[in-house]
Amino acid sequence: METDKVVARFKDGSLMKGRINDFSLNKPNFHLETIEGEERKIDVEQLKAFFWVKDFNGDKNRKDCYNGKINGGRKVRIRFFDGELVVGHTLCYSSEQIGFFIIPADLESNNLGIFVVKSASERIEFL
Repeated sequence: METDKVVARFKDGSLMKGRINDFSLNKPNFHLETIEGEERKIDVEQLKAFFWVKDFNGDKNRKDCYNGKINGGRKVRIRFFDGELVVGHTLCYSSEQIGFFIIPADLESNNLGIFVVKSASERIEFL
C-alpha cells in the first residue's frame, strides 16, 4: 500500500488529489503533484486540511466509528467550519503553529493521517 497519497481539501470546498514532497510547518506553502501529473503550489492558509489516504476514491457513504481507544498522544475532536467532525490523537499540537497532525481514531477509516489547518476549525477540543 502506498502511503504518500494525499487529498487536499480547501476552505472553499474544492479538493485536489495527488502527492506532496516539500511540506513543512515552517513554510506557508508546498507543492502538490496532482494525479493528472501537474505540479501545483498550495498556500496552506487556503486549506481546510490534507488527508493521507489509503485510496483516492474512499467510501463517501462510510460513517467513521470513534469508539476505540486511542493509544498515545492527546485525544482531540475537531469541528470544521463546514460541519465536518474528526476525532483522533495528536502528539504535536502547538498554539504557535498554523496547524497540527492527527492520527484518526477510526483505524478502519480511509484516512491514515490528517494535517488540520487551525483557521479552518470552528472548534478544537481536547478530550
